[in-house]
Amino acid sequence: MRNKIIILSTIFLGLYSCTRIIPKKLPEEEILAKPIDGLTQNELAIHIQGDELFAKIFTPDNGLGPIFVQSSCESCHVGDGKGNPINSLTRFGRYLEDSINGQVWDPMLALGGPQIQNRSIQFHDPETLPEGAQASVFLAPLVSGTGYLDAVDDQYLIDLVASQMTEGVVSGRLNYIEAPDYLDLSNKIPNAQGLYIGRFGRKGGAVNLLHQTITAYNQDMGITTNFEPLDPINVNSNASVGDLVQDPEISDQEVHAVEFYVRTLAAPPRRDLDKSEVLNGEDIFKQIGCEHCHKAILKTGNNTTSYFDEVEFYPYTDMLFHDMGPELDDGYTEGNVATSEWKTTPLWGLGLQRDLQGSEMFLLHDGRAKTFEGAINYHGGEASFSRTNFQELSDEDKADLFSFLSSL
Repeated sequence: MRNKIIILSTIFLGLYSCTRIIPKKLPEEEILAKPIDGLTQNELAIHIQGDELFAKIFTPDNGLGPIFVQSSCESCHVGDGKGNPINSLTRFGRYLEDSINGQVWDPMLALGGPQIQNRSIQFHDPETLPEGAQASVFLAPLVSGTGYLDAVDDQYLIDLVASQMTEGVVSGRLNYIEAPDYLDLSNKIPNAQGLYIGRFGRKGGAVNLLHQTITAYNQDMGITTNFEPLDPINVNSNASVGDLVQDPEISDQEVHAVEFYVRTLAAPPRRDLDKSEVLNGEDIFKQIGCEHCHKAILKTGNNTTSYFDEVEFYPYTDMLFHDMGPELDDGYTEGNVATSEWKTTPLWGLGLQRDLQGSEMFLLHDGRAKTFEGAINYHGGEASFSRTNFQELSDEDKADLFSFLSSL
């Protein structure tokens, strides 16, 4: 009898433990990592392969390093959401005086710029910040829905700059950067200097998702490709050996599969659309001026795939750069935007951040704000009027505004 009790107790404890360890299935409206509707069977197969590669953990035996930030894409973008300060990136550079152009931003490439790789494999030293560099900490952005942002035409963004200039409330602008030779730029519009719109990254350092994917492999994991065949520079290391894998460490097909996976992730879902506090909060969001920059609706251009062809979507960004004042000026930039200018962060997926960031929200580019109110109060520069309007709201209206933001 005693043995039966022990056996039954063991079974009960095992079942109880499983319910504690295995998480409950999330409702559909709380899942970011799912494919966009309309993929063909072949496209879905590529998406699934890209998903597996996105989660792949690199080691020195399959190409990691020799210096790196993290060992997989998923490590920074947990659940395809925004990153946590534990996995933050440090970007750096400096201004140099130019006799013709005045102050010119130098990404300090010869000294390991534009990013610190703070971890290393055996026999190598991690990178440190060079003397005289200006640095800024970035959290990894949410990746779900970015295919829609990639599918917005350049001309649409150029027209948006012009319309804001005409309206005179805010004055967003575009960051033009040098584009690498491996990109297909046939559908892009260069400026007079032959530079292209940077639309991904906190400072717009990537022209499109392929550019972003290749750069992330190289700068975040030290993974070489045919597109970026050299390991990141580390001037602090005297090691005579590199990592353990012949370059390139991943194939073109694998790079394109990961880029396709990211591009075909569904847009973040909305929740609680019928709640009165959410509806009132949305009205308040518009009334205090947030939507001038966090534009609710954008539209993709002509596209060969139906799911991106002239589609309206709801990211709550204008994809433009705005002066945010001294409160968010880290003294760091990329391209031609000022150090106080930041690309408007999409707000979609905002309400799901807490669960994906370890039960605590980390807002703004570096996670310095832990609450909606804290993040809004950092908004200076062009957003000062919205911040003032927010501060004058009643506690009830603030609560409704936060309910709306949590629904995104």
